[in-house]
Amino acid sequence: MSEMQAQVLHALGDMRYETVPKPRPGEGEVLVQIGYCGVCGSDIPRTFVKGTYHFPTIIGHEFAGTVADVGPDVEAFRVGDRVAVFPLIWCGRCNACEQGKYAQCIDYDYLGSRSDGAFAEYVVAPQQNLVPVPSGVSLAEAAMTEPAAVALHAIRRAGDVVGETVAVFGAGPIGLMVAQWARIMGAAQVILFDIVPEKIEMAKTLGFDLAYNSLNVDPVQRIESLSAEQGAHVTVEGAGVPQTLLQAIAATRRSGRMVLLGNPAADVTLPAALISQAMRREIVILGTWNSDFSAAGNSDDWRTVLDALANKQLQLAPLITHTIPLAKAFEALTMMNEGQTLYAKVLIQPDLDC
Repeated sequence: MSEMQAQVLHALGDMRYETVPKPRPGEGEVLVQIGYCGVCGSDIPRTFVKGTYHFPTIIGHEFAGTVADVGPDVEAFRVGDRVAVFPLIWCGRCNACEQGKYAQCIDYDYLGSRSDGAFAEYVVAPQQNLVPVPSGVSLAEAAMTEPAAVALHAIRRAGDVVGETVAVFGAGPIGLMVAQWARIMGAAQVILFDIVPEKIEMAKTLGFDLAYNSLNVDPVQRIESLSAEQGAHVTVEGAGVPQTLLQAIAATRRSGRMVLLGNPAADVTLPAALISQAMRREIVILGTWNSDFSAAGNSDDWRTVLDALANKQLQLAPLITHTIPLAKAFEALTMMNEGQTLYAKVLIQPDLDC
């Protein structure tokens, strides 16, 4: 077979289910047959508002699948191996790459935004970007390795959380993953906030009893009441909206840490009183982006995720609300963009019948 099916983004809002050439692996590359590809929150504005770096493009960067073919000089993987794929392709020449900090590469490529991604039957990736999926971990779970690694990286940016209070603003898939990591890493209490009742219920189903609707409860006051009026040691802003960012700063205790995780939806104006409060409390504001990955196969965010899935510490399957055939991927994106239906994690499955 020299062709495959894919969802091709030709322009803003113009995604077409088409027959396209099947990619062929070159030297050091692997052809992966897609098992599942998750829809990232960033895929929505990428499709309808911002666009990709060029058109046409096949989007999709959260995926796992099976090795279908290998190019010359590939020794680490064989046909049939199950793999998750780190979608950032680093240059290998800049200072960040020399230190193994690939997410800080200044000249990177990216599957699903700069190069063709996984809203397709197959994708080609460098062998060093592949991670074996452990036995007992489904490809559906493995397809969520990327967002789970991003969530892990965010909580790791805050440092040691053992015995601490962690507050997460936004109970979408990433927020729920952050909350799970905080619990796994020993936080004494994890508090979540959202404005969607069903997301609050999902959080409680996962064992987070301290989950609240911000429309009914003032987050700052609730955090103070749960922390002897001290505030949270760590706050994670995962919603990307101005109000939650302001609340996260206000809820961070003296010498606490606030992590910026959510993609910003709008400009934020910081009141002078809040800036003064942050200064007097000497809080630390931490940026986070992407995740740590080791080309040498050492311990990193990705392998930690897969190990936690294999050990049943991390629960990702309960986050899946929709599994959609590849042929109907654009309908799913439209549904998410218009808010027609409640959703958490949406997976695209190429071999699912329409």
